[in-house]
Amino acid sequence: MTSTTTAQSLAGRTQQHIALTEQYAAHNYHPLPVVLAEGHGAWVTDVDGKRYLDCLAGYSALNFGHGHPRLLARAHEQLDKLTLTSRAFFNDQLGPFAQALAELTGKDLILPMNSGAEAVETSIKVSRRWGYDVKGVAEAQASIVVMEGNFHGRTTTIVSFSNDSDATVGYAPYTPGFRMVPYGDIAAMRAAIDETTVAVLLEPIQGEGGVIIPPEGFLREVRALCTETNVLMVADEIQSGLGRSGTTFACDHEGVVPDIYVLGKALGGGIYPVSAIAADHDVLDVITPGSHGSTFGGNPLAAAIGHEVVAMLQTGEFQAAAVRLGERLEAGLAPLVGNGFDAVRIRGLWCGIDITDGVATGRQVTEALLQQGVLAKEAHGQTVRLAPPLVATDDDIDTLVEAFKTVMAEFRA
Repeated sequence: MTSTTTAQSLAGRTQQHIALTEQYAAHNYHPLPVVLAEGHGAWVTDVDGKRYLDCLAGYSALNFGHGHPRLLARAHEQLDKLTLTSRAFFNDQLGPFAQALAELTGKDLILPMNSGAEAVETSIKVSRRWGYDVKGVAEAQASIVVMEGNFHGRTTTIVSFSNDSDATVGYAPYTPGFRMVPYGDIAAMRAAIDETTVAVLLEPIQGEGGVIIPPEGFLREVRALCTETNVLMVADEIQSGLGRSGTTFACDHEGVVPDIYVLGKALGGGIYPVSAIAADHDVLDVITPGSHGSTFGGNPLAAAIGHEVVAMLQTGEFQAAAVRLGERLEAGLAPLVGNGFDAVRIRGLWCGIDITDGVATGRQVTEALLQQGVLAKEAHGQTVRLAPPLVATDDDIDTLVEAFKTVMAEFRA
């Protein structure tokens, strides 16, 4: 087979997989035209044999990269023993995982689930039940304050308090009980809280919104306001937590401890869906047998992987890597502000880039980066977000910066 024929055959493989997916899988995503087949560390390879630097990392689910040897070894070990019992029985993995995660969060208890959206739903249910059983809110009157620009998942209840039309149109009637305020506006939050309010639910950094970092001191103000008004502070750390922002939790940047941590994505190491909420007895003791559950939540395989993730985070190496690599990335991208970029926001190894209107759209930039061997994702319109695995190297970050420089020079030409 000639090299030309080989190239045509490989390209045909990509088209075949794309056509098959488009024909038989619902079109709820608009993926870039690349078909990935293998992944190791910060790099992935497509079916045509081309390598790409993965700068999305499964929306932070792959903080430890593709196929981390510690996580794979632990998963393989558990696969040969026991994978599922349901919570109708105890298993030998859940207790040690629960203890480790409780200690990592500084909380008394965890409630394990599967997806991030399930964990958010769980935090909403717990907050409401706490409001009725502990705070004394009148039945069916509980309210929760949420932020504009939020993203907490795709369930019916969660999209009910989204202001993104793509997530909400066609799904009414919406679940009541939520009050939306501008992100970062403590005065508006105070005005929205009354005797029915049971929780404030927020992302310490808004990921889907484009890595939006709140004003300095906002999280401390939220913590103080929640304490003052006897309202639970619920921090959705599904994307921002577990090392991504340069600390174990994004709330750590302001020395804030929420009443409920909501965790997911990286908790499963990019291998398996694992999520959980963590809180103290005075909050989580409102959950009683039969009042909430999950067939797969807390299963032995999930618990084993989650426990290994916690052990890896306890070394501090991944948090330190996020800081160091983030500083390198910022140094490389900052000169492009005013030269195709309007702004670069970085916290740890998490970056939101606002592309100058008229130069290109976020989608056009990600398509151009694809041609340079870099995988990224647009957020909304003009924004591109980056979240390389925390196992990336200095050279990987330099590759990303050079790809951006090349792409932006072409758009400005």
